[in-house]
Amino acid sequence: MTNTRSIQEELYPTGLKRFFIVFTVIISSLLELIDTTIVNVALREISGSVGATTTEIAWVITAYAISNVIIIPLSGMLSNLFGRKIYLTASIAVFTISSLMCGLSGSLWVLVFWRFVQGLGGGALMATAQTVLVETFPPKKIAVGMAIFGASIAMGPALGPFLGGYLTDNFSWHWIFFINVPLGIIATILSWVYIANEKSRFKAGKFDWCGIILLTVGVGSLQFVLEEGNTYDWFESRRILIMTIDAVLGIISFIIWELRIANPATDLHLFKRSNIAVGSVFNFVIGAVLFGVLYSYPLLTQISLGWTPTLSGLGITPGAIMTGIGIVFVQMLFRKGVNPKYLAFIGFVITSFFCFWMSAQSPDSNWDSLFWPMVLRGLGMSFLMLPVITIAIEGLKGYDLAQGTGICNMFRQLGGAFGLALISNRMTHSNAMFRNELIPNINNIDINSSIAIQKMTQIFSGTGYPVHEAQSMAYQVMDFSVTKQTAILGYLDSFFVVGLACCIVLPLLFLMKHNKNTHTDSSVGSH
Repeated sequence: MTNTRSIQEELYPTGLKRFFIVFTVIISSLLELIDTTIVNVALREISGSVGATTTEIAWVITAYAISNVIIIPLSGMLSNLFGRKIYLTASIAVFTISSLMCGLSGSLWVLVFWRFVQGLGGGALMATAQTVLVETFPPKKIAVGMAIFGASIAMGPALGPFLGGYLTDNFSWHWIFFINVPLGIIATILSWVYIANEKSRFKAGKFDWCGIILLTVGVGSLQFVLEEGNTYDWFESRRILIMTIDAVLGIISFIIWELRIANPATDLHLFKRSNIAVGSVFNFVIGAVLFGVLYSYPLLTQISLGWTPTLSGLGITPGAIMTGIGIVFVQMLFRKGVNPKYLAFIGFVITSFFCFWMSAQSPDSNWDSLFWPMVLRGLGMSFLMLPVITIAIEGLKGYDLAQGTGICNMFRQLGGAFGLALISNRMTHSNAMFRNELIPNINNIDINSSIAIQKMTQIFSGTGYPVHEAQSMAYQVMDFSVTKQTAILGYLDSFFVVGLACCIVLPLLFLMKHNKNTHTDSSVGSH
């Protein structure tokens, strides 16, 4: 018994060393995830500062997302090549330096370039930090590590809009990047001092350059299509059509190549495990829910309800806090032996209920009517994050663990892009549909609209406008009101679509396997 304990003490860090490793992982994960959403609320200010159009400024988000989704599935291989300590420390340093350069950028394309570099560092933080965290805890306490990671990936994107709004409103948009620098420096030092060093297990000549190139072309093109498709009117644009062809050919070629070589950049053989395959699907949906809601909510509150960026971001915070609280509760259920599949089921049900509740909001919605739905969203996320991640990587060892976490994280990132594309496209079509339904009601025959037009005409006439101009202005006000209502209906419809997606994937839970006696083994062995 004593020998077993002493061996475990040698294998896993304890005390202050474990604390600093966990602290480093949390900071690294939060930095990456906050930066996926912190820019969204500041785009208007950035575009005015660098002289960019509405279409051009979207590249600040797109560049980060593309580099993120490219590097995430490669993190297992690169970590294995350079050693986890060197790779994680270098990634934090790259993220920190590029954050500083983003804040110092004076033109659009310089900012876009550094955002791309920032995404390369950030994507590596996400996947590698998760693997380090898993290896910090003994198998029986792995739920603790997953709880910490689940809280960070749920709270990071939610805190981004609030932090971005506050810094933009009270300082300037540059500070949404500068704030990363001191935290990044601390995380870099802690990573170098406390993360365990590993020797490279790659032999010369076995680096999968072809796989990296095919993955970059395929997944990068797919991310571009999902991010920019709605802006360019999808397949009406030659650019989107070409990028779609590149994505299809690149991904198919990547799959064929990776399945045929001995040392692949991404080990697709892991998909033979039903948990990895189904877990990737669930991570895809979680990404769509996580980022889709964080896309619709600020638009609903800022554009339609007139909230400030700070207030809009603050509205997301209660849900983020509830996620942290909920994950602690879920971890307690884990320790009592509750099947994580049941917890994930509860999570999807709660999240669906949240989405349907949000779809029933109205132009009269306020802080009070939106507070409890957002708290419910946070609770739903807490029941999803930990169970899904835990089941997906259950039983994986060493290098397979790094590969598995990279694959799941990539699917969550792609799910986020797909969710944004689906919601954006749905909102465009639903806005047109709702407008066509509302416009015919504005006429002199409909009693309500007729009375409203007459009252506004009288008001404008009373300020000195001729009758015909006053009536024209009244119709313009009514048209603006219709536009506002159609926008709100579009946002609410997007929540309904996300809720429907949660219901559709529920049956897939029965395909996942869970053995309560099987723990994720983080030991690094030959592969």
